[in-house]
Amino acid sequence: VEYGICPLSIVPVRSEPNDRAEQVTQLLFGETLEVLHSKQQWRHIRIRHDGYEGWIDEKQFLHLSKKELDAAEAKAAYSVEVAHSVTNDTHHIPIVLGSTLPLFDGINCSLGKHKYWFSGQAYDPAVHNHKPQVLGKLVHKFHYAPYLWGGRTPFGVDCSGLTQTVYRVLGVPLKRDAYQQAQQGQEIGFLDAAQPGDLAFFTNKEGKIAHVGIVLPDNRIIHAYGRVRIDKLDHHGIYNAEQDKYTHKLRLLKRVL
Repeated sequence: VEYGICPLSIVPVRSEPNDRAEQVTQLLFGETLEVLHSKQQWRHIRIRHDGYEGWIDEKQFLHLSKKELDAAEAKAAYSVEVAHSVTNDTHHIPIVLGSTLPLFDGINCSLGKHKYWFSGQAYDPAVHNHKPQVLGKLVHKFHYAPYLWGGRTPFGVDCSGLTQTVYRVLGVPLKRDAYQQAQQGQEIGFLDAAQPGDLAFFTNKEGKIAHVGIVLPDNRIIHAYGRVRIDKLDHHGIYNAEQDKYTHKLRLLKRVL
């Protein structure tokens, strides 16, 4: 099996081995992968943290040995800066919120044999235990981010990319798509029992789960719909005051934190 790690800010993962193909998700700096098979310069990969599959260009990942992979996955922190840089003696790489800092010791991180230092704020879920407070700060850093199909960053994000990235920083592994995330966690029977940080899931016209957001205090929800926005939430669903209508029908509430 061939293993790798993302050495760039943001790498598009596509549905087909073609630069014009749909972006289904993104790899962020420091995230690991395994290669399933090859087609010309393209590699069909499986992302290690969520099992999602897609195609990336062979020039956009760094090969790792199994030993290097295990070390990178055993100890990591996550950047909580909207944008910052990792740096070494020859170059710097801008990275975004949610990026992984493998083997981070407070200053240094390593991607295989490549060493970088990072001077921004990072969160290590194995060390810190104030997740509810951090959650509130993280979600507001995404506020007003533009909607982007397959996006996972404050510069472009979809609904499940928002929830996945926020919870990944907190050490909670969520799957990639809303319907997959709806199968995780503990179900909450009533909205009155929901707490800030719970996930709310919504159905489309066909009755399938197709949208997710994060419950906030005071019956509000933050979610990606055109942009990352904060709207009112009640037992019917999401009420959009700008449009003066309900935009999403509530189906399910889950607790994952």
